[in-house]
Amino acid sequence: MKKAFLFSCLSGLRWSDINSLIWKKVRDEGDISRVNFRQEKTEGVEYLYISKQDRELLGERQDPQERVFKGLKYGMTYNTEIIRWCNRAAVPKHITFHSAQHTNAVLLLENGADIYTVSKILGHRELRTTQIYAKIVDSKMKEAAEIIPELNIEL
Repeated sequence: MKKAFLFSCLSGLRWSDINSLIWKKVRDEGDISRVNFRQEKTEGVEYLYISKQDRELLGERQDPQERVFKGLKYGMTYNTEIIRWCNRAAVPKHITFHSAQHTNAVLLLENGADIYTVSKILGHRELRTTQIYAKIVDSKMKEAAEIIPELNIEL
C-alpha cells in the first residue's frame, strides 16, 4: 500500500489506474520507463513517463499479466493506515489515497511544470480543474513574499 501511495504521489496516477496496473503495461526503454494504461475515469488510452524513483517503487518485473501492486483494496482500512503514517510523520491533515494525486499536481507546479502538462498527466478534461492547483501554488508564492524578516536598511 505504501509503495502504491508513493507511486501515486510521484506519478499522478489515480487509485483505480494503479490498482489495475499490470506488468505488461510497464515499458522499460533503456533509462526511460513509461506506463501505458486505459484511464478508468476518462476511458482514454494513455501513456505516462515515470521517473527512475517511480520505477524503483514498482520493484522487479513479474509475469506480464500480474498486477504490479498486489492485494490492494480501497476502503477505510487502507485509508486508516495512510492516516497512521501521517500521524507518525506529524502530518496533521486528513490524507486519503486521493490526496496523492493532489500532491503530484502541487509538486509538479511548484517545480516548474506548465499547467497544460500537469493537466494531461492528471487526466483532467478541463484546464479549469487543474487551475485549482495553480491557485494553491500562487498562495504559497504570496506566503513566501513575507518569509524574509524585515531588514534594517538605510536608504
